[in-house]
Amino acid sequence: MTRLGYQIPNFTYPDVTADRLFPTVVAQAVEAEDSGFDTVLVMDHFYQLPILGTPDEPMIECYTLLSALAQHTSRVRLSALVTGNTYRHPTLLAKTVTALDVVSGGRAQLGIGAGWFELEHDSLGYEFGTFTDRFEKLEESLQIVLGMLEGNTPSLDGTWYQVREALNVPAPLSKIPVMIGGGGERKTLRMVAQYADESNLICAFEDIGRKLDALSGHCDRLGRNRSEITVSLQTSACIAPTHDEAVAEFESYLERNPAAEVRRANTIVGDPDEVGARFSELLATGVDGITVNAPANGHVPGRVSLLGSTLAPLISG
Repeated sequence: MTRLGYQIPNFTYPDVTADRLFPTVVAQAVEAEDSGFDTVLVMDHFYQLPILGTPDEPMIECYTLLSALAQHTSRVRLSALVTGNTYRHPTLLAKTVTALDVVSGGRAQLGIGAGWFELEHDSLGYEFGTFTDRFEKLEESLQIVLGMLEGNTPSLDGTWYQVREALNVPAPLSKIPVMIGGGGERKTLRMVAQYADESNLICAFEDIGRKLDALSGHCDRLGRNRSEITVSLQTSACIAPTHDEAVAEFESYLERNPAAEVRRANTIVGDPDEVGARFSELLATGVDGITVNAPANGHVPGRVSLLGSTLAPLISG
């Protein structure tokens, strides 16, 4: 499961033309693998998110990209952070994740969530529905997808999905870990306790303790051992060899992407000592690991390596 994950959330890089886009992504994944990250993750979106840019910025379909990255890496697990359940029928999702597992030599991980980006749904024709609708769909989907990934032939006559003895051949090469993303204390964390191997929390740092308590409560009610679930925290960083370089690269990013100004307060910016100290504080809250993205400067050669070499000792230690 994810103890140290590197997420690639954006594909808008200064002075990088379309023909160099994929090599730039590959370089980040390779640096992540070589510097101690155990998982490489990409977003499952078709439009860029408002907190990162504008809808017309480049976004690469995640499972095509992950399968391609599998051919350039050999050890890291590969996952969406996280799959929007509303974008694919659960049987197609099960087949897609299984294909990723086969082409990666058994390194696929399923990250999944209910879906939330309304503009994307409305523009591209995916049914958005209500908050309740999306979580009901997610729960039905998990019953189908997990059954197929585990080698069963699930049938379900649900409100949202109907399948009959759904086959999944070839089967995954090994057990595919399941991560549910989000921090909703009533619905999301209950589903984590019931269905998942990992929770990826998205929350304010000061709320982590309450989220962990909520997850433990759901585990107790469902008879699940909380220690069976890995909890990772989603974070952002901008690291450079010196404090001044890191600040300059982050400010340059915000100048290029004014919509990302809202990320200022939640991005850890600094040199290795500063970044390491802040992440040590986060790990002391009780989470088991972290996922981190670096949209400001992950494309700069060496920055992902520096991030990995800074954070990996904190996880292994």
